[in-house]
Amino acid sequence: MLFVDVTPKVWARILDVKLGRACSCCGDWSKGERAALDLYGPLARRDLGPVTVAQIGQSLDGRVATVTGDARDVSGPDGLAHLHRMRALVDGVVIGVRTALHDSSRLTVRLCDGKNPARIIIDPQGRLPDDAPALRDDGTRRFVVQATERPRPKGVQVIRLEPRNGQLDPAEISARLRGEGLHSLLIEGGGITIARFLEAKLLTRLQVAIAPLLIGGGPQGLTMPSPSEYLSSALRPQMRAFSLGSDVVFDCGFTPAAAQAQQPVHVTPSQRLPSYH
Repeated sequence: MLFVDVTPKVWARILDVKLGRACSCCGDWSKGERAALDLYGPLARRDLGPVTVAQIGQSLDGRVATVTGDARDVSGPDGLAHLHRMRALVDGVVIGVRTALHDSSRLTVRLCDGKNPARIIIDPQGRLPDDAPALRDDGTRRFVVQATERPRPKGVQVIRLEPRNGQLDPAEISARLRGEGLHSLLIEGGGITIARFLEAKLLTRLQVAIAPLLIGGGPQGLTMPSPSEYLSSALRPQMRAFSLGSDVVFDCGFTPAAAQAQQPVHVTPSQRLPSYH
């Protein structure tokens, strides 16, 4: 297992990778810093086309909350910092309306340096109140994906889609967000939303952060709409494991682009990586 040490020096390099003016393979780094580059470097790259990653934090027994819905401390402090770093490396972060209502999610970058991503709420029936934290006007782009004609406050962009079998199609959501210039997306939650994007084969990679606690009951992390009946047909992603300190992250790659992003690409000061921005 790789032990991650996100020093200010290595995080500055990772942000430069995102901007296309540095690589994640060169330099004199400690083992922990090198592990940080291995973990975050593939997320930061912009030269391989659009990517969609997902992250879910859960307990050792696969729970994301207690039976009463308490999910605030499922991830440890290092797991929370990891989530904020992932936000800082993408163009937009996506959550379902149930997560937005229950967690009062702000979806901002507060635990690391970096720019806040656009905030996207999937809200088919228009249940999210206009004063929800994720819709606050702080200069960041805000989107609501919905099936109703409900108007939203000035500055909140509405993406209206027709439902299919009572649900919004993840592929249509992705396509519309790409059309808005959001080429790297983080599907942050909840588990149902992540599972729908995963089953639609839209995820480049999935990161499962596991905290050392046993809850014993409550909602599970990922439940696929159409689970495999046999192990021979189960998803078997490429997998790497990283220790963050309070949590362990399993980094799972599902596409050729996920594997390619882990290969070194050298960038000199006079070069700049092709970008989709």
